[in-house]
Amino acid sequence: MTGHDFTPDEMMAIAASRALSNTDVCFVGIGPPSAACNIARLTHAPDITLIYESGTIGTAPDVLPLSIGDGELCDTALTTVSVTEMFRYWLQGGKITVGFLGAAQIDRFANINTTVVGDYENPTVRLPGGGGAPEIASSSQEIYITMKQSKRGFVEKLDFFTSFGHGEGGDHRERMGIATKGPTLLITDLAIWKPDPVTKELTVVSLHPGTTKERVQQTVSWAVRFSDDLQETPAPTEEELSVLRALKARTAAAHAGNRVETA
Repeated sequence: MTGHDFTPDEMMAIAASRALSNTDVCFVGIGPPSAACNIARLTHAPDITLIYESGTIGTAPDVLPLSIGDGELCDTALTTVSVTEMFRYWLQGGKITVGFLGAAQIDRFANINTTVVGDYENPTVRLPGGGGAPEIASSSQEIYITMKQSKRGFVEKLDFFTSFGHGEGGDHRERMGIATKGPTLLITDLAIWKPDPVTKELTVVSLHPGTTKERVQQTVSWAVRFSDDLQETPAPTEEELSVLRALKARTAAAHAGNRVETA
């Protein structure tokens, strides 16, 4: 715990959920991005359109899915389309306002590794891989990323370059012919980050309650930049915490084979 009545993970999920709007069409990653998107749907953004890589559109899961193939997604979707249609028509067609991704490693320009930790041929950890993330990162109108901070995750150089963020910084996306905004927001268990408008280097713009600059720096492998107008993230409300905890409880019960029905 933090000395507050919420955990860093709860703060991360709730802060991430607040970034989404009622009109967003969001391509959702599994794990923390899925939690954030569904908290938004259950609180301030009931009309948000959630899309998962398996082709489910307008899904409204009662519990968080274990994977993109979880039956909960198809069961609660408005419709399910082929993966080809999902990527060619919806994603590459520019209809996704936000791609919400997680990462195992991230660098200062919001490039992402979800492939391996260590040498590719003999890795320390072999991760799930890119999946649709490289295409989501380049074709969504903008990208939000959520992940916990640690020096293993916030690295000077990625072990594998899976998804293009801002490349080498500056106008690298433009020079690569990528017209979308790329990563515009990073939400962690300690802070909220945004890319510098010119250099595109990730900059801390808000510290979560109880977090210090020193704590943030301790969990990052490069020299962290802090905004001149550094804010404090508003603490979770009772409603936000209640919704998140109920969602987590239903999910845990369902995955244990003892599903809890919503009222």
